[in-house]
Amino acid sequence: MRTISIAAVISSAIALFVGVAEDPQGRMLRHVRHELVMLPYYGVFDNLTYSVNGREVRLMGQVSRPSLKQDAAAAVKNVEGVETVVNEIEVLPTSPMDDRIRLATYRAIYGGDSPLNRYALQAVPPIHIIVKNGNVTLVGFVASEGDKTIANLRAKGVSGVFAVKNDLAVDKKEK
Repeated sequence: MRTISIAAVISSAIALFVGVAEDPQGRMLRHVRHELVMLPYYGVFDNLTYSVNGREVRLMGQVSRPSLKQDAAAAVKNVEGVETVVNEIEVLPTSPMDDRIRLATYRAIYGGDSPLNRYALQAVPPIHIIVKNGNVTLVGFVASEGDKTIANLRAKGVSGVFAVKNDLAVDKKEK
């Protein structure tokens, strides 16, 4: 299984080196993703998703800072080939209670004694914590079903949380 993935990486590197024409749609997808993850205030309390249809990019998700919605649209407009940006990003309501829940949930999931603290070492941790009116949604990727369950249980244990929706996906390539 590992040999196939290494071979795929080598063959795509050779194709790029030789100059084989790259799929414009695939290139646009990668550039949009790159622009979004490079936003300076994008973090674990935000969830940015997108779709590309021809030359139109549709931005979706939730952000905790209003400025991030505009920053995301501005960054994507600069991607080569993008003509239209439809910005459907939801700005989460500002609430001291939700801010407290965000921090407490972050500590519960990524804290020092948590078996999930290894995920916190990444530039943008893969478990995103979205809090709206006391309700927590976990989105992103984890390596195993066990990690998904641990994240869910830890979020449910945070004081003040009304409900937890676990939308974490298990990353099949890590198995």
